[in-house]
Amino acid sequence: MEDRVLIFSSLSLLVVAVALKLIIHLQTRTQPTKHLPPSPPSLPILGHLHLAKKPLHRTFHSLSQKYGQIFSLRFGSRLVIIVSSPSAVEECFTKNDIVLANRPDLLITKHLGYNNTTVSASPYGDHWRNLRRICALEIFSTHRLNMFLGIRRDEVKRLLLKLSHNSREDFAKVELKSMFLDLTFNIIMRMVVGKRYYGYGEDVKDEEEARQFREIMREIATNGGASNPQEFVPMLRWIDHGGLEKKLMRLAKRTDAFLQGLVDEKKGNEEGNTMIHHLLSLQKSQPEYYTDQIIKGLILVLLLAGTDTSAVTLEWAMSNLLNHQDVLKKVKSELDSQIGEDDLIDEPDVPKLRYLQGIISETLRLYPTTPLLVPHMSSDDCIVGGYDVPRNTMLLVNAWAIHRDPKMWDDATSFKPERFECCEADPHKLMPFGLGRRACPGVGLAQRTVGLTLGSLIQCFEWERVSEEKVDMTEGNGITMPKVTALEAMCKARPIMNIFLSESVNYV
Repeated sequence: MEDRVLIFSSLSLLVVAVALKLIIHLQTRTQPTKHLPPSPPSLPILGHLHLAKKPLHRTFHSLSQKYGQIFSLRFGSRLVIIVSSPSAVEECFTKNDIVLANRPDLLITKHLGYNNTTVSASPYGDHWRNLRRICALEIFSTHRLNMFLGIRRDEVKRLLLKLSHNSREDFAKVELKSMFLDLTFNIIMRMVVGKRYYGYGEDVKDEEEARQFREIMREIATNGGASNPQEFVPMLRWIDHGGLEKKLMRLAKRTDAFLQGLVDEKKGNEEGNTMIHHLLSLQKSQPEYYTDQIIKGLILVLLLAGTDTSAVTLEWAMSNLLNHQDVLKKVKSELDSQIGEDDLIDEPDVPKLRYLQGIISETLRLYPTTPLLVPHMSSDDCIVGGYDVPRNTMLLVNAWAIHRDPKMWDDATSFKPERFECCEADPHKLMPFGLGRRACPGVGLAQRTVGLTLGSLIQCFEWERVSEEKVDMTEGNGITMPKVTALEAMCKARPIMNIFLSESVNYV
């Protein structure tokens, strides 16, 4: 009986949806035709959702070969414009930057992002500007990042010591993906709340709390990385097809309770040097703005944007080095000559290591952690590349395609760090952290973490592939473009590791 009711309800909704579409079609026939970007043939109601094959950045690149570097798709009822032209990107984030500074309203940002009030999901306006100001002055300022330098040093040392356990005498096989994730999560969590949630035994003080945290992060990654037709077809959202919205609501409740627990814990103990302590001190002077919800939203964005992205970049960078031993040899020579064979690399050394910087830039060019930049939404009509972009259109920038465009880059698909040795790249050609007002505010933290970690790994270990075959560079599905196969490598401690082995880790 229940099945019949569900089928009848679904058919009724389908009829209503088709009727609405016909009414809208008849209304728009009398309105001036907009000059939209070219588009493939579409299906009724679904539009082009059937074309959204993963990985999306490669699918969109293939479509751009046929329909041009600016083309449009219909995801259900929503118009989406995909841009993979540097000149069009420049137009989007200069002349049209304010118009395109909004974010689309999605289920995951609605429920997990405190009803689209976090700095990453909030609409452009006074609230977002205040959040951005807090990020710039209180979280990602040079002063604040310098305060947490000891944490980054300590976590990198822990990683090096762990790698050295079985590799002091000979090469040992190690799995790097999980180690990089542990590193980045622990760095962020120690900055935010002063706790390590990844590690073994005495390294993690509260195992149950750590288990809850890891479970929540896994669930967010699983639900956040899925393309979801419910976002674009109202009928599917009405009936909650697959129960996704209920699942997100339950996850949001657990996440909020966990974050609230962290905030409440610090309220009872005001002595400390974590980001929560600092934000709570601001809450005392401006309680109407620094609410618990604002603080929890800032923590959540830091965790989601500052962990997996850096870990994925480190994994791609090491994969590239293992496949290009000549590059690895050259950067090792740079480290030995610039830093010395008896001194360990430190974070302030990284900016002067031009070739190491080139390796990071080239990795971000070929394997950007957000191959499709975080979606933008137009708040008004505008024009991009001569085409009309109506209000409430979603804009997707295919950074992956621009980074590999042979018209923009010499030998575009080859790994050549040398291309960055003499000068910086045009920001409209290389945009791993986005552009314009909504560009990632955490660039400085990411660069510091990746630079120090990668430099330390190269300086302290010899690296080889696990076999003669090259490392598999196949891209997986997900927001941050992970590798399909987790990176394994052979490492052997270099003599400089003796400095570490004779010391105990300094806890910060």
